[in-house]
Amino acid sequence: MRTVVYPGTFDPITNGHIDLVERACRLFDKVVLGVAASERKKPLFSLEERVGLAKQNLSHLANVEVCGFNILLVDFVREKQASAVLRGLRAVSDFEYEFQLANMNRALVPDTESLFLTPAEHLSYISSSIVKEIAIFNGDVSKFVTPSVSKALSVKYGFTTAT
Repeated sequence: MRTVVYPGTFDPITNGHIDLVERACRLFDKVVLGVAASERKKPLFSLEERVGLAKQNLSHLANVEVCGFNILLVDFVREKQASAVLRGLRAVSDFEYEFQLANMNRALVPDTESLFLTPAEHLSYISSSIVKEIAIFNGDVSKFVTPSVSKALSVKYGFTTAT
């Protein structure tokens, strides 16, 4: 079975992330969305909330597993018995950092490949950070995230209450 790990903070998961997972599902037998704890990034949502939102929004895909992790990525990849790590590239500016990560991962785990996918053109400018910037001012993020993520952002920023 060919397994790929798609790691990230997913704070929150966006339509761009979902697009990449759907593309990866066509290429691999199993896609593991690894939600990194990333305490140093000070995420808006807790690890449990981010895992829950990802599971909810990827439930239509039979070959996806969503789980949180708080270990070195290469150890997580080994634990999941994956042969590759998937990363998304939105713009040329993403490439340098992702190239460094890919080379470091190759140095640590030579038998694991790094693969890069680009999101659909109409999703290429979306990032979790920008979505949060819009949401903090109660802006409309409905074009960038699913309704459940939009609702979670509204609740988190105090514009509505959870039901």
